[in-house]
Amino acid sequence: MLKFEIDKKSSWEKIKESALPVVVYGMGNGADKVIDEFNRLEISVMGVTASDDFVRGQSFRGFTVKKLSEFEGDFIIAVAFATCIPDVMNHIYSLCKNYRVLVPCVPVFGDEIFNRDFIETNAEKINAAYDLFEDESKEVFAGCVNFMFGGEIDVLRKITTEKDEVFGGVFSMDKNESFLDLGAYRGDTVEEFIHYCGGEYGEIIALEPDRRTFRKLCSYLENIPQTTALQKAIYSKSGELTFSSKAGRQSTISDKGEQIEATTIDEICKGKNITYIKMDVEGAESAALDGAVETLKKQKPKLNIALYHKSADIFELPLKIAGINPDYKFHFRRHPYIPCWDMNLYCVQEV
Repeated sequence: MLKFEIDKKSSWEKIKESALPVVVYGMGNGADKVIDEFNRLEISVMGVTASDDFVRGQSFRGFTVKKLSEFEGDFIIAVAFATCIPDVMNHIYSLCKNYRVLVPCVPVFGDEIFNRDFIETNAEKINAAYDLFEDESKEVFAGCVNFMFGGEIDVLRKITTEKDEVFGGVFSMDKNESFLDLGAYRGDTVEEFIHYCGGEYGEIIALEPDRRTFRKLCSYLENIPQTTALQKAIYSKSGELTFSSKAGRQSTISDKGEQIEATTIDEICKGKNITYIKMDVEGAESAALDGAVETLKKQKPKLNIALYHKSADIFELPLKIAGINPDYKFHFRRHPYIPCWDMNLYCVQEV
């Protein structure tokens, strides 16, 4: 049993017990996983929809993609794509006024569905992670678990904050910060770091393994001083890894793909004074932390860790960090996104 309240039924149970057909809103990997789970649960899919501007008569999973207005009768809308675009999020929120809308959560990577079996199997670990947090962070953590289980979209609004709240409260940045950006993408979080440092900092080291995205990162960093860009993956040990390069945020360590050099946080930080590490490495966060033991124990940098790639990340990653350095203070925030993406763990070693 959990130490906090969540819905009595999972999103999957609500949809199954309603006996209503489902219109899946979205196309792509998330929608594939949602439809696969619906098929396993013998839940009837009525069709597939997308935002009106994206409907062009496409076919997805055997359905012709239609505008929502083309569907008739009673049905449930299952949101099965991710967005942080304000207009699109507001549109999804507005649908709740006229439709039953649920967000059945599936992981970005892996196959573990956040359902009743998952909650019951991992209740002890979820409770242990919950205990790491204090005050507002406890509420946000509990809200995220509740949303991922129950799929009620209104839960998200109550536990969402902007980045300014973190960097103006949880973290304090100064002109001597040195930043290790793991999963630097095209430089968006480098830009964020520079903004919150007021343009003054010690050093920036940015890693991005995807070769096409790496070129765009290098182009962005070209005129930014004190920066080093590395086309490497971060992992538990050095060597070569097979990497699926998709020129985007879905690029990840995989069984198929190209060979790429991997390194560890401990190797990069050796002999340096890294004060802040951001980690958004598409499901490899746990392995990356295995290669960061010495750094977290001795240098104790501020941490900003993505918790949304795998179903268990929300509790397993905080527990792993606590096992390495129990003196960290743990903060949990969720920034604007549908579904429960941009869940971040912020850790600070208080003096």
